[in-house]
Amino acid sequence: MDPESVRAGSRVPHGGTTDPTVLDFSANTNPERPDGVETVYREAFEASTRYPDDDYADFRAAAGDYVGCDPASVMPTAGGLEALRLAFEVTLSPGDTALVPEPSFGEYDREIRLQGAEPVAVAHDAVLDADPEPHAVAVVCTPNNPTGELAPAADLRAFAARCREVETVLVVDEAFLDFTDEPSLAGEPGVVVARSLTKMFGLPGIRAGFAVATGDLGDRLAVARRAWSLSTPAAAVGAHCMDDTEFVSHTRERVATERERLRETLSEAFEVFPSDAPFLLLDVGDRDVDAVVETARDRGVAIRDATTFPTLDSHVRVAVKRPDENDELLRALAAVATDV
Repeated sequence: MDPESVRAGSRVPHGGTTDPTVLDFSANTNPERPDGVETVYREAFEASTRYPDDDYADFRAAAGDYVGCDPASVMPTAGGLEALRLAFEVTLSPGDTALVPEPSFGEYDREIRLQGAEPVAVAHDAVLDADPEPHAVAVVCTPNNPTGELAPAADLRAFAARCREVETVLVVDEAFLDFTDEPSLAGEPGVVVARSLTKMFGLPGIRAGFAVATGDLGDRLAVARRAWSLSTPAAAVGAHCMDDTEFVSHTRERVATERERLRETLSEAFEVFPSDAPFLLLDVGDRDVDAVVETARDRGVAIRDATTFPTLDSHVRVAVKRPDENDELLRALAAVATDV
């Protein structure tokens, strides 16, 4: 990490609220969790008086099954963001450039700059057509946050091949991929995949995720990974969650059904972007975004001000939750449509 870049850096705004009196649609986390999580956590807590086994064999095995890769290529991390930082730490040096989609997850720019490198933005829907050759790293988010579109698997693999040809490392953020039926790129040569267990399993406070890479790239990640990179409870809960394939399938079905219901209703008052993710991006037109967010909050619903993303100046983002919660969102945004 470049010290001068750290001094010049800043924090990135995110969704999420600590106010228990509102329904939080500003963070894209599952409102449900797999059965048995609390029991697993409590049992793991009893073992937390000792350092965790830094090999994390059970977690790696579960992660390998979950994304379809060799468990040996899994690097356990304290969340998906830690996986991204690890990827950038071992691939970027001061003066390098990295290709990033825009608008997309704001932490890419920050983490790249912390290494003393320079992010180079390209439109989120054109990144797979961009030339990776001038860059040390190229980043793809699929489905993209906050726009929601999935990168077509064939196009993504073709882009990965082009990156390999010019020795550009491809970093693929798959934080929301498990809400889709698309296969992971985990195990693809020259690619670092970053995964988060926050979104699908609704446990952002556990801080569990992992990176996947093979060959020399995987060796670099393994050396640079922090010792004891997961707490004992995080490793146990993460493995338990990834083994629950029925929960994942149920969540996918619910999100797909509710997302379409929300899209149809909200399209009557707003421009709604197509989405493969557990959220929708809305263009509120000439309405004041601050007023839209405040009006929704006055009606007990927190939504994300998406103007913090580059190129978005009249947008909000809303998560997809359970039917009764989504009904509350629709009531709040109906008030926005008439009052703002």
